[in-house]
Amino acid sequence: MIKTPTNMENRHCTLPDHSVTTAHFAPRGDSRELVPSSSPTQEELKECLLFSPDDGRIWLNDQRMLLLHTSSFGALRREIIERLGSQQARGLFTRTGYLSGARDARLIRERWPQASAAAIFAAGTHLHTLEGMTRVEPLHFKFDADCGFYEGEFLWHHSCEADEHLTGYGVGQDPACWTELGYAIGFVSGLFGRMVIFREVECRGMGHANCRVVGKTAEQWGDVESDLAYLNASGGPAATPAPAVSSFTPASAPPQGPEPIGASAAFNAANLSLQRVAPTPATVLISGESGVGKELFARQLHRMSPRHHAPFVALNCAAIPDNLIEAELFGVDRGAYTGASHSRPGRFERAQGGTLFLDEITCLSLAGQSKLLRALQEREIERVGGVQAIKVDVRVVAACNVDLQQAVARGDFREDLFYRLNVYPIALPPLRERRDDIPLLINAFLQRLCRDYQRTPAGLTMRALKTLLRYDFPGNIRELQNLVERGLIASEEGQPIDLVHLFRNERLPEQGYSIDREGGLTVNPLSEPPAATLEPLLDTLTQHDQSFSIDGLEARLINEAMQQSAGNLAAAARAVGLSRAQFAYRLKKHHQQG
Repeated sequence: MIKTPTNMENRHCTLPDHSVTTAHFAPRGDSRELVPSSSPTQEELKECLLFSPDDGRIWLNDQRMLLLHTSSFGALRREIIERLGSQQARGLFTRTGYLSGARDARLIRERWPQASAAAIFAAGTHLHTLEGMTRVEPLHFKFDADCGFYEGEFLWHHSCEADEHLTGYGVGQDPACWTELGYAIGFVSGLFGRMVIFREVECRGMGHANCRVVGKTAEQWGDVESDLAYLNASGGPAATPAPAVSSFTPASAPPQGPEPIGASAAFNAANLSLQRVAPTPATVLISGESGVGKELFARQLHRMSPRHHAPFVALNCAAIPDNLIEAELFGVDRGAYTGASHSRPGRFERAQGGTLFLDEITCLSLAGQSKLLRALQEREIERVGGVQAIKVDVRVVAACNVDLQQAVARGDFREDLFYRLNVYPIALPPLRERRDDIPLLINAFLQRLCRDYQRTPAGLTMRALKTLLRYDFPGNIRELQNLVERGLIASEEGQPIDLVHLFRNERLPEQGYSIDREGGLTVNPLSEPPAATLEPLLDTLTQHDQSFSIDGLEARLINEAMQQSAGNLAAAARAVGLSRAQFAYRLKKHHQQG
């Protein structure tokens, strides 16, 4: 839980019946209580931004980002306005911004769960600035979730959206920063637990010096129908949109066992292929490297099909000797050979009405391939030692981790069986081609393993996450799961999982780049730099003044900053790492105390 500010003013309040309280954060906060060194700081947020030029990806913690020319964004914006009209275009960009803000709110919630309430809300201003849309200057904000109260006022400097609107249309009569408004609504609403609406009361697109926005809860505004309409794509009664990335679940059957997880384009393409073929009886051939989850997808295909009520039977062809494969597939009649004291059904009969999954199909001998082909063509089998044909109604899903066409060309696989199996091929990409899914998979594995092992680590370090995002995973999803399990075992209870816990002899990737203090890119080292030996600050201060106080030290810094800046508040604020409003508040406080 986030620490509750201690000096927030007390007031009696009544919680409305329709309100939603936050589950993760302290209910009260005030920008006047912000301490520049409180996490998440700007430096900590910069560390979350990773540039990986070798594979063409940019990450903000676990979310893939995009570097886009502002002129290209402006051209896209103008074309959408001209095609859809101003109102529909505004809704589209507002919803886009909302989703981005909501995702950033989730990042802050999960990564800094112990941060102070005010620092958590202020992190949104830093992220909004870091992502390049505008530089946010908080004038003030204050909230009390128990009372359903939020009030904030911010300046937006150098708004990209206002600039592009001015370029395309000149000075207008209406606010233009639609995406940025959506971001503010999504971020603050995602943290506050109820809808907080922001309105742009001044805009550079209207000729003002800067953009100025004011935020309040929907209840405080009172007349928010038009604001909510921009958040609702259907145009009906507005509901709070929420970004969703998860596994897919068939409506026809409840989940049984783990399901495929992902949100990447490669994953969604495989998902769409499953959805298209699932209602049909067609034979499916799933190909992909070892460890990509072929059996998991086959089970999902079965759950999505009309056969979900019948058995799913799996057989790894590589695990059965050639002389036993026929008995394993088709069964044995009593007396078929010495020791066959009773009849036994094979995998085809056990899968009657359902799905038979044949993994590593290329390991079948040519004789076994011939018998499988007959079973597929005739829809009937004979048990070993039997004389009676048995009709079977089974959907066959085969899988391989090599190129079957090359196996056919080499003479290792029957061409007629290949065409019989290759009715509807689905290729599963390796994990290195669906890196966007790595954070989702890590989270799913950690949740399950923590439950099984009764462990509660503090997540992964930023360094470990960045390395996993760039690692090639020759063992694919299976290797990722093993690494997470290894890290959980090797790490200390309640401590974060780091590189030393994850990797042993694996070849680690070269590191990507993060933003340094000057705004440039710096290489991320795999090992932490040695800590500099510094004299304890307390010892240094008490050498000069045995009776110093925190308030006195702050007052001295404030006064010295004012002297050095010749009374320029903005310059003085920058010198001590505060915003102008924060510095002015402290200056006034110390003058009143003096």
